[in-house]
Amino acid sequence: MTRDRTASEALGLRMTSLLLRPHPSIRPGTAAEVVEWFGAMQAQDVASGMWSLGVRLPGWTRSDVQAALERREALRTWPMRGTVHLVPPTDTRWMLELTGVRSLAGAATRRTQLGLTEADAGRALDVLGAALVGGRRLTRAECLAALRAAGLSTDGQRGYHLLWYASVRGVTCVAPNVGADQTFALLDEWAPEQRHLDRDEALAVLAHRYVRGHGPVTAREFAGWSGLTLTDARRGLAAAGELLSTVVVDGEPMHVDAALCDTASAGAREPQDDVLALPGFDEYLLGYRDRTLMLDPAHQPAVVPGNNGVFQATVVRAGRVVGVWKRTLGRAAVTVAIRPLTALDAGERARVEQALGRYADYLGLPARYDWSA
Repeated sequence: MTRDRTASEALGLRMTSLLLRPHPSIRPGTAAEVVEWFGAMQAQDVASGMWSLGVRLPGWTRSDVQAALERREALRTWPMRGTVHLVPPTDTRWMLELTGVRSLAGAATRRTQLGLTEADAGRALDVLGAALVGGRRLTRAECLAALRAAGLSTDGQRGYHLLWYASVRGVTCVAPNVGADQTFALLDEWAPEQRHLDRDEALAVLAHRYVRGHGPVTAREFAGWSGLTLTDARRGLAAAGELLSTVVVDGEPMHVDAALCDTASAGAREPQDDVLALPGFDEYLLGYRDRTLMLDPAHQPAVVPGNNGVFQATVVRAGRVVGVWKRTLGRAAVTVAIRPLTALDAGERARVEQALGRYADYLGLPARYDWSA
């Protein structure tokens, strides 16, 4: 059954889908549950990726999230769009095979630009495989040193490309940082148990997870997020079948998780005046191509200065971006500089500080607030 929804109601459904409001179907208690819910979570910036988990796991600290990643509740790799995501370990290989292939399509051209050959790329797989075998975990610098010792140039962007290529090919994955150092491990050793899905099953699972974690959304949004063709995106949504429902938002049909549509319809109609402090690289914004439900286009330059793909952390009120923030870590405190994008009175500023206080608690540091930004 197709149901009409206003933009405000659609935003309410999205905030619930994103696990930024209580969800009737899930109350996640582990990092594994959060990542599995979304299917993949943006994590190109480690600190943002960890806070994306922390904000959805009330009471968790940064140490809790780090420990969960060490327990291999999620891993980081490049499953789609050439961008690092957190993914469920057992789903890594089928996701790479489904969505990574489109990233690989342009790899040969990129290697030519970098002065690398197909033989160089193949050699890198062998070198990294040998260097990491036996449960070894090497830092980025150690991996690059192993490549250089084998006669492969890592100057410029060559090293990054070879590390990316090894992960997209399913040889390596990004293990948790040790201190500030990125580390790599063999995928087969870090996550030996892998689910095996045929292509149609994989499309259906990914489509359902995307809609479940982001809906209401269109097929174009799913294609943009996954890197799939629009044809494959529509195929996956169709294959998800009765797991999805359709709502019409301002005349446009959109997909939403059927369970949410059935159980949260009344709640989604009631506006909620919640305040959240979200990381810059979060599914809240990066999970969509059209962000107008959440972000006033006039505020886009403040959230993505220079339109360079680097997103600022956001203050979100009632589902809409109302400010950006930056944190500076010190030994004794975290200083948070806040830049409002809408007028905030004293009471509203206090609520923003309360939301940012949750982030300070996550870090285990007292907070200092700077509103002069």
